[in-house]
Amino acid sequence: MSDLFEPVSPQAPLAEKLRPKSLEEVVGQSHLLGEGKPLKLAFSSGKLPSMILWGPPGVGKTTLARLIANTADAEFIPISAVLSGIKDIREAVERAEHTLQQSGRKTILFVDEVHRFNKGQQDAFLPFVESGLITFIGATTENPSFEVNSALLSRAQVFVLNALSEDELGQLLQRAQEVMQAPAMTAEVREQVLAYADGDARRLLNFLEGLFNAAMTAGITEIDEAFLQSTMASKLRRFDKGGEAFYDQISALHKSVRGSNPDAALYWFLRMLDGGADPLYLGRRIIRMAVEDIGIADPRAQTMALEACQIYERLGSPEGELALSNAVIYLAVAPKSNAAYMAYNQAKAFVASDKSRPVPLHLRNAPTKLMKALDYGKEYRYAHNEPEAYAAGESYLPDGMPTVSFYEPTSRGLEGKISEKLKHLRELDRQAGKKNK
Repeated sequence: MSDLFEPVSPQAPLAEKLRPKSLEEVVGQSHLLGEGKPLKLAFSSGKLPSMILWGPPGVGKTTLARLIANTADAEFIPISAVLSGIKDIREAVERAEHTLQQSGRKTILFVDEVHRFNKGQQDAFLPFVESGLITFIGATTENPSFEVNSALLSRAQVFVLNALSEDELGQLLQRAQEVMQAPAMTAEVREQVLAYADGDARRLLNFLEGLFNAAMTAGITEIDEAFLQSTMASKLRRFDKGGEAFYDQISALHKSVRGSNPDAALYWFLRMLDGGADPLYLGRRIIRMAVEDIGIADPRAQTMALEACQIYERLGSPEGELALSNAVIYLAVAPKSNAAYMAYNQAKAFVASDKSRPVPLHLRNAPTKLMKALDYGKEYRYAHNEPEAYAAGESYLPDGMPTVSFYEPTSRGLEGKISEKLKHLRELDRQAGKKNK
């Protein structure tokens, strides 16, 4: 059995001292652990299914798994997908078989970061989950729909854990103060500390332990902002999630990319990483920059930005951050165009304000005889059968709709060639119009 529920020594880290020893002590996840909620019902019934706990870091995935094992009086075997392989899985199964034979107790096999196991490793659990030898509990920060085998996923219930709210983090802060008999803190310091934690209980408690120890060593009776900055500034975010500085820096990053300055773009990117920004949040913003400010001038920019996010998801920090920085540099030096972005906005605004116009008969699909009899698809010109694969003079907009020109490509990058092609096609339309008069 895990030593989670053994007496905690005075030297144990704060996070370990405050680790819940019962469901009642768990902070957060009320949508799963409240009365009548799924995990609460499973605990009460004693019939615990194999499950996957999906949520961000520091929200209690490991703690819940250990509490489940204690409630079920089951052997708890934890393994990490980062450090383990098929050999470790076999050893865990053999241990589970031995436990069942010796004491009749079942085993809960807890796999942390299960998304890092490959398909073959995940498949290795299936026979033992199906036989009931083990109750499988996987923990992941990644979407299990993408990262966990469908076979394993179908045999486990997925429970989504949420980042802790500021109120919930505040409860942990108060418990930490009581356990360490720590000095009080000003409202401003409390706000900064909770913002730094960003929903992560482990991060909060590790930070508080250092802060409280420093304050008590210095004989501080109340922790104010000056003491916080002088002792823990290197650990604090340089911006708070959703705060003004945060948005100022993301704005500076975006504008540096748009302004084709790779050095400034890289500086702001690394400033935000250093301040604690979520790399995947930055990745999403980088994709937005590729779509909005480069667009069709260099379509590779969107692909590179998307692949950088995927690489980060595979490698994590710090290796994955290099892929994101590569994308930032590439976007900064790529040709710029917001023509597609502007075309989208103009077309969206037009559609929202315009009436609903029917599809012209020649553009309608005609899969049945009745539709053909009603002239659906009649006189449609198949572009591939026309010179240059272009039906010059053909109309593809609703009848009676005013002439529009949403997309006006620039002369930069690939759009330069697109612009020349569109000019040529418009000239063909003009000549076809003359012939029809």
